[in-house]
Amino acid sequence: MLLHHQFIKNAKKNGDKPAFIDCISNKRISYSKALIASIILARRFMRFKEGFLGIMIPSSAGCGLSVIASLMSGRTPVMINYSTGAADNAEYAQKHCGFKTILTSRALLEKIRCRLVKGMVFIEDIMEKASKVEKINAALLSKMPKGIILRALPSGDVDDNATILFTSGSEKDPKAVQLTHKNISSNIESFASMFDLSSEDSMLAQLPFFHVFGLTVCLWTPLYLGMTEITYANPLDFKAVCDIVKKEKPTMMVGTPSFFRGYLKKSEPGDFSSLRIVVAGADKCPDTLREGFKEKHNITLLEGYGTTETSPVVSVNTHTHNKPGSIGRPLPNVKVMVENYETGEECARGEVGKILVKGDNVMKGYFDDIEETALHIRHGWYDTGDMGLIDEDGFIWHLGRLKRFVKIGGEMISLVKVENVLEELLPDEFSCCVVEVPDAAKGAKIVAAVTERVNEKEILKQMAKQLPNIAIPKQFVMIEEFPKMGSGKIDFRTLTEMVRDMLENGQSCWPH
Repeated sequence: MLLHHQFIKNAKKNGDKPAFIDCISNKRISYSKALIASIILARRFMRFKEGFLGIMIPSSAGCGLSVIASLMSGRTPVMINYSTGAADNAEYAQKHCGFKTILTSRALLEKIRCRLVKGMVFIEDIMEKASKVEKINAALLSKMPKGIILRALPSGDVDDNATILFTSGSEKDPKAVQLTHKNISSNIESFASMFDLSSEDSMLAQLPFFHVFGLTVCLWTPLYLGMTEITYANPLDFKAVCDIVKKEKPTMMVGTPSFFRGYLKKSEPGDFSSLRIVVAGADKCPDTLREGFKEKHNITLLEGYGTTETSPVVSVNTHTHNKPGSIGRPLPNVKVMVENYETGEECARGEVGKILVKGDNVMKGYFDDIEETALHIRHGWYDTGDMGLIDEDGFIWHLGRLKRFVKIGGEMISLVKVENVLEELLPDEFSCCVVEVPDAAKGAKIVAAVTERVNEKEILKQMAKQLPNIAIPKQFVMIEEFPKMGSGKIDFRTLTEMVRDMLENGQSCWPH
């Protein structure tokens, strides 16, 4: 079913039930009022040029309604990252996808000190300009049977684009991912069945909607299932997020490990008592984080895996089927195969190779980029570029990006494995990242970046007990704060460039 059609169905069914609890504006918006607001916005959006509509608004009821309304108006929402370089990202999206209008918020631009980009319009102005007649007409239409409401809107197909999202750009320039209604709805239905999600649940929606994790899981899942979503625009405001969970009592919460580390530190026992499902994704989940949640909150922090191109969820651990350290088993109706990166043949159980994914959740393709689409989708299988294995019980173990493997002396070394060993030897408050830099003798060498100074000699001695000499970092550098993407993931490309620049400029490993 089309996503906005499912929302309309739930709005007609749920009436006064809160669709959104917006913790920034302190507004509780019922499904009935959300439907009226989305109709008003949709009719306003119909005045814009057909095609794509850029949306650059923080996670909120306003952003959610704008996404719904864009689909109701026959436009495809292009979600724009405002966390870093907002103006540049907006112009990149306009140029790459060939559109002009970007819906944003004046308050956001002021807060992040973003310059005005040509084509920007403000949601505050649109809502203020809505006349009494528009509001009455929208309210009257919202009271009509679902069929009449749908006939008043542009028609569509499940294979139409439901959104355009950009990849993180942590390794190279962002690509525009086309996700259809079928992609997102099939993903929601599959993981909802694994967790028995229903309209009785409620979701904390603190992740940015410009990221696929936030868009599918935090925004669309509650609306698709008739749940209440509790929005908050800043996942990095750790104490506020903990207070919101304690007050509003959501039953489900998702996030990245870096966010969960902050929530663990700022929370008190009992704050998370309402949560029955807590899932970490988008980056590896350290054992210490899982242990911390179990010890402090008696909560099992589950780990899942996904990509922008797979809408996003590919696999996840559940309470009944959980192997800590793995990324779980594939969702129903999602096939996963591990392929030998040299021969292209399917790997045996336990054998390391590239992770390929097939199913209705796999994207339509990259917008206006046939070459990149063909490189990543072959015979319906999406090549994630990630390395891993499937064990005898069907659980997937993620071993890092293929690009995060380095060949030294003829051997393939996993930088993620080196990081895992180093991480175990560092205090909890330290962060580390292992990168590859050029080496005149062997072609490449491994360098470890850490956020605090360490006893290098002792660390290397301990690492040598678990890793071959060829995998031991040849140098340490200190970078007090690692560059991050809006999702909370480390920006590996920028970090690697920082390390290489430090070494090329002859900077000391440790500041004096």
